[in-house]
Formats: sequence, structure tokens, C-alpha cells
Amino acid sequence: MSETRTACETAVEGQRRADATRTAVRSAAPLWWVWLAAWPVTAVFVLSNAATPLYVLWQRDIGFSKGTLTVVFAFYVFGLIGSLLVSGVVSDRLGRKPVLLPALALALAACLIFATATSVAALIVARLFTGIAVGAVVSAGMAAVTDVAGPERKRIAALLASCAMVFGAGLGPLLAGVLSETAPAPTVTVFVVEAVLLVTAALAVLRMPVRRPEAGAKGSWIRVPGVPHGNGRQITLGIAVFAPGITATSFVLSLGPSLLSGLLGATSRIVAGAMAFVMFLAATGVQFAVQRLKRRTILTAGAVSTTLSMLTLIAAVHTSSVTALVVSALLAGAGQGMGQLGGLSLLNSSIPPQRLAEANAALNVGGYIPAGILPVSAGYLSDALGLTNGATIFGTALMALAVIGGLTVRATRHHVTDPA
Repeated sequence: MSETRTACETAVEGQRRADATRTAVRSAAPLWWVWLAAWPVTAVFVLSNAATPLYVLWQRDIGFSKGTLTVVFAFYVFGLIGSLLVSGVVSDRLGRKPVLLPALALALAACLIFATATSVAALIVARLFTGIAVGAVVSAGMAAVTDVAGPERKRIAALLASCAMVFGAGLGPLLAGVLSETAPAPTVTVFVVEAVLLVTAALAVLRMPVRRPEAGAKGSWIRVPGVPHGNGRQITLGIAVFAPGITATSFVLSLGPSLLSGLLGATSRIVAGAMAFVMFLAATGVQFAVQRLKRRTILTAGAVSTTLSMLTLIAAVHTSSVTALVVSALLAGAGQGMGQLGGLSLLNSSIPPQRLAEANAALNVGGYIPAGILPVSAGYLSDALGLTNGATIFGTALMALAVIGGLTVRATRHHVTDPA
């Protein structure tokens, strides 16, 4: 009798799940809304790197060293990681909009501070606010894209969320480089344009078809983000490749203009912005190119690309080759793009929606910690030993991390398999 009752309960539960899935499919938002849901991620990431070509102007006007420059850059990472300790959990409990709207407001405040900055302290505050806003969108914003996409479109959601991030990150420095060379007020105009983009993103968030969470979660509101029990291997594999990739692109963003002007003799801010843009354009394009490959293949290719990027970087600084430096940036972008896509795909395929924003936060914490520490170290090494030696030591250390990440992925099969 009990076996019959158990079988009936199982059947009822299975029917309930099937009905829920069909309801979700029927109520799924149109595909254009999935694209529009990614716009706030793009808009905030435009700000994340918009200052990159302008640092040489602030260095000239305010006066500070390459080491101080990387510290300014690192405050962005501090703000981002601090935000990730809160935003993922808050987003999963209260919803995506209560996190995204304050983040967009903080990004607008950062635009105002950047546009009026006359001291290192102002740049630090602006970068800190930017990092907090970015931390919110990489957790709540990327999870919102998945929510809008629905359970049947998780793969395209991971692709669009990841591409929104890297495309915005590349568009910012390109806009800043072009506008600072062609428009009046070179350290102001780009932030006025960015403020307009952020306002449109806020309007998109207000209309976004996402629901508030139904069940309340337990535990601390402020904690190191993590993943549910049994998903530790997926997050580890994602970080193993994503962390070296984003650290490589962070180096290009923080010290790339200094390398171009101080070592290679290229002083155009358009060139500096364009190099960052093509780096992230590579990160965007490669994700569309590899989206149908197995996750294990994507992650392995990401590790290989970052390794080659560092080899090319070392060659560039020893031969004073702008071409080699650009190739290094392209490979760094591809490495970050594939590491990011592979990591997000692993999380989207295995993490329940009520923990997804926190899992996204955990992936980015693991990536941004070395992305903050290693470029700062490279900046001070460059001040002490010269750009060539500083970049060489950085490239060698990061190349070792990328190789370890690739070997870790190749040694693991079960947790990187794709659904049938």
C-alpha cells in the first residue's frame, strides 16, 4: 500500500513539474526582451573602462606614478568584490530590480565625479563607485538575463549576458579615446554620453519582465558568495580559466596606455582606446564562434589563449612592437571571453534560479581577486625595475596560472560535460 502511495506521489510531483515547465515556456518573454535585459550590463560596463585612455591626461594634470595608477584601478576591484559580497544574496532574496536600480544610480554618481575630478582621491572614489555598480550588474544583471530568457533558453542567456559584459567593457575606452581627441573637454564628454546610456538602462530595468522571488532564503545577508553543495567543482573550473583571462585584460586596461606611450612611443588616446576595444571585441566575437562547442573545449581554448597572450606580451615589450602588443590584447580578450562563457554556462546549467545571482558573484570574486592584485604588483614592479622587466615578470606569473587552469580542466571530465 505504501509503495502504491509513494508511486502516486511521485507521479503527481512529476506532473506538477511538467506543468510548471510548460507554464514557464508559455510565459517566456520574447527574444528581444532577452537582448534588452542585457543592456543594463552593457551600459554599466561601458563606464567600467571608460577612464582607461584618460589616465595619461590625469597623470599629466594631477601628477602620479604608474604604481599609483594601478592603485586607482585596484579600488575598482575592491568596490566590485565588496559589492559581490552583498549584491548576489540580496538579488536572490529581494529580486533583480532592487539591486540594479541603486547600482545604476551609483554609476551616474561616478560619472559626475569622473567628469569633475581634480585629484587622485576623486579618481579613487569614482573608481570605487564604479566597482560597486559593476559588482551589482555581474550578479543581479546577468541573473536577470537568465530569468527573462526562461528555462528553455539558458545557453543563449549565458551567451548574451557574457557578451554584454565584454562588449560594454570594450566600447567604453573606444568612446573615451575618440571623444577625448575630437570633442572639447576631453575628460568630461565621455561621461556625459555615458550618463545618457545609464538613464536608458534604468528605463529598461523599470520595464523588465522579472518576478520577485517567491520563497525567502536563510543565512547571512553579507557573506562570501558561494554555490549550492555539489556544485563546487563547476565554480572551481570556471574560475581556473576565467581568472587568468580577466587578469590579462585588466593588465592591458591599467598599463596598456603606459606601455603604448612610455615604451612603444604611441601617444594617441584613440590608439589606446581602440586597443582596448578590439580586445573586448575579440572577447565578444569568440563567444559567438565557440558557443556550440563543448564546455570543456571552450575552457581549454580559453586557457591556451591566455597563455599565448602572455608569451606575446613578453615578446612585445622586449621588441618594442605595437603589433605584438595588440595581438597580445586580442588573445587576452579571447581568453577572458571563453573563460567567462564556459564558467557562466556551467553555472546556468546546474545552479537553481534562487541561487544563480550568488553563483555569478562567486565566479567574479574568484576572477577579480587576482585581476586586482597582479596588475598592481606589475605597476609597482614597473616603477622599480622598468616597464620591460615589470611586464615580463607579470606575464610569466600569469602564464603559469593559465597553464595550471588549462591542465585542471583537461584532468576533469565529469563536471564539464554538456547535456544531451
